[in-house]
Amino acid sequence: VAQVPVAEGKSVQQTVELLTRKLELLGAEKQGTFCVDCETYHTAASTISSQGQTGKLMYVMHNSEYPLSCFALFENGPCLIADANFDILMVKLKGFFQNAKANKIESRGTRYQYCDFLVKVGTVTMGPSARGISVEVEYCPCVIANDCWNLLMEFMQSFMGSHTPGIPSVFSTKHDSIYSPADTMGQYMELFNKIRKQQQVPVAGMR
Repeated sequence: VAQVPVAEGKSVQQTVELLTRKLELLGAEKQGTFCVDCETYHTAASTISSQGQTGKLMYVMHNSEYPLSCFALFENGPCLIADANFDILMVKLKGFFQNAKANKIESRGTRYQYCDFLVKVGTVTMGPSARGISVEVEYCPCVIANDCWNLLMEFMQSFMGSHTPGIPSVFSTKHDSIYSPADTMGQYMELFNKIRKQQQVPVAGMR
């Protein structure tokens, strides 16, 4: 999962169109849409004061690729995979975790299939405005991330050019173990947090 910068003089939407056009020229075919969303919860003030702990952030995420699951991630911490009813549980836990409503962020866009690759190009939005572009690439036959990184890299260069990302941090910790959906969600969490931080500084060319 990587962020693609907005092309100079273009809007987010125009840059997404440039990327998808390159994919279609390669021969990739549309396979429906996708959506990954993320809501931020912070430790309730009452819990912090009574236990003298520092506040923690928890991210509750959904991915249309796994419609029956809900992912709860702590920064630099574990990822809990629960069923979709987890959202209802979070409402009941509001004494411990408060929803930072203004912080909801999502990536939504088109899925493409190209041979054994699955590519998802999404527009990242917070509230009504587009904040960035995400690209997720998966090589479907392989479950050991390090075994196919060079192949992924070569394929990404064919349509991302100089914006091809470096190896994700999750790969260095996984080595030869099996890649899981939680690893993908961790990468989306990092990308969303990076985009949130960028918004604190005005970015030219974004709308």
